[in-house]
Amino acid sequence: MRQVFLDHQSATPLLPAVFEAMRPYFTEAFGNPSSLHHHGLRVRDALKQARQQMAALIRADSEEEIFFTSDGTESANLAIKGVAYANERKGKHLVISATEHPSVMNSVEFLEKQGWTCTRVGVDSEGIIRLDELQAAITPQTVLVAIHHVNHDIGAIQPIREVGRICAEKAVPLYVDCEASAGWLPVDVKEFGAALVSFSPHRFYGPKGVGVLYRNKKARLVSIIHGGVQEGGRRAGTENVPAIVGGGVAAAVAVTELDSRAKHVAELQARLWEGLRSKIRFIKLNGPEPGPKRVPTNINISTEFIEGEGQLLMLDHQGFAVASGSSCVSKSLKISHVLGAIGLDHALAQGNIIMTLGKDNTVEDVDYTVETFARIVTKLRGMSPMWDEFERGVIDSVIAPTGRGKSFSQHAADVSGKPAH
Repeated sequence: MRQVFLDHQSATPLLPAVFEAMRPYFTEAFGNPSSLHHHGLRVRDALKQARQQMAALIRADSEEEIFFTSDGTESANLAIKGVAYANERKGKHLVISATEHPSVMNSVEFLEKQGWTCTRVGVDSEGIIRLDELQAAITPQTVLVAIHHVNHDIGAIQPIREVGRICAEKAVPLYVDCEASAGWLPVDVKEFGAALVSFSPHRFYGPKGVGVLYRNKKARLVSIIHGGVQEGGRRAGTENVPAIVGGGVAAAVAVTELDSRAKHVAELQARLWEGLRSKIRFIKLNGPEPGPKRVPTNINISTEFIEGEGQLLMLDHQGFAVASGSSCVSKSLKISHVLGAIGLDHALAQGNIIMTLGKDNTVEDVDYTVETFARIVTKLRGMSPMWDEFERGVIDSVIAPTGRGKSFSQHAADVSGKPAH
């Protein structure tokens, strides 16, 4: 069976060069970087090089601004909680967008239970933050603004430079989650005006098990994991040396291949969306159209009258790997808070899947995906009570209304007696 991997946002395969770079640090270069003997020195030198490679990827001034964690979630926790705790004498107010990653949202909810407050700034129908609301949300008690560069669900690229200018005018540090953009789009911490930036190499052909947090030296940050003095005292615990070394190599390769990778996947993205909407009726792209406002790797679609879980399972059976919501929340089977924030109809949000392209995908992969998915949609609709009700005129399409019936959400509300979502 042909295999097509379209879930590169959750994981990417290791580059051969990355794997080879990691290999010695599992065997002969096994020392602890905190050790004072020559085994430790060799490993410390490797970590220093990896810091330099990570700093180059995001155009940081110095490797001393780079800290290693276990993954992107830990980096987000350290950025948000570490800044909040370090600055609580100034104030206990945070500002985020309504569409942040669960690691950001849940870190903020944790702080809210301890007395902090947070303003969640709205987004438009494409998922782009409302800058006027952001400006109004910042108060003298605000200690951090956290806005992602690219949305993990719908691929929307935020106007992060404008966000950075607002934060600079208000003298509030900005944390930018670059998990969905680093290695695919240019990231420049100075142009962003960011005090903190996080990303993970496993999203651009590096290993899992390592996260990166950039911290401008002026940003106040306290540790949230206590123990030794690793990572400049900001993150206790022995470093995952093989993963860090491999992540550094993945970052160095990404610097040289960034433009070619982005161009390749952008062409595939446009072809994929054009093929899907030409072959399948009642399908909607969530987020911006392919182009300057959308990361070139991501296609997020809602296919009306069928659920995303069924689509995912049938695609998997046919050899395709896709996602239905963020990999951090897809097990819950709840609709994405991102789709709720952009005002997507509840039934469409339930019919949602995400396809994320990688550098090794081909035109043939895209065309095969379009043809196979079209057949799957036809089969699932043939088994769907919603599709049957649509054809009988009981309910109507939200994507392309015919005027023959109510939307599924309205119909469900009438049946249940509860208001529509």
